Amino acid sequence: MTSPEAPLTPQSSPALPPAPLSASDERTWAMLAHLSIAANLFTGLLGPVIALGIYLFLKERSRYVAYHAMQSFVFQLIWWVGGGALIAAAWTISGILSAVLIGLLCMPIACALGAIPLAAVVYGVVGAVQCSSGKDFRYWLVGTWVRGTLTG
Repeated sequence: MTSPEAPLTPQSSPALPPAPLSASDERTWAMLAHLSIAANLFTGLLGPVIALGIYLFLKERSRYVAYHAMQSFVFQLIWWVGGGALIAAAWTISGILSAVLIGLLCMPIACALGAIPLAAVVYGVVGAVQCSSGKDFRYWLVGTWVRGTLTG
């Protein structure tokens, strides 16, 4: 004999909202989102993927983590990927023009542009430290835009 009530299966069980993160977990995940930029030093482009993954998996559980993860993702796209493209273009132009004296004069500019990704890593670590200590952190020019986008 079967009972009149059907057993609950994963398909028929009501969806429970995800449990919110504790304040300590929020700070930790926000810090990890900012530190994901360090992954770029070893993998090239994995940092934005990590930040986006943190955003996608935890956006329902914490607005704080969602904001910092998205901010880190956008920052890395602009400064790491965009900076890398700028550096590649500068070295390509310098290499092509090195047959002429002008190219040799452009080499110091290409070297200076090479510091952009390293400066981005340092800025990401600053954001991670501030999030770890419970402070709000905004990347210059990126943070306000991301906050406005996420809050609608």
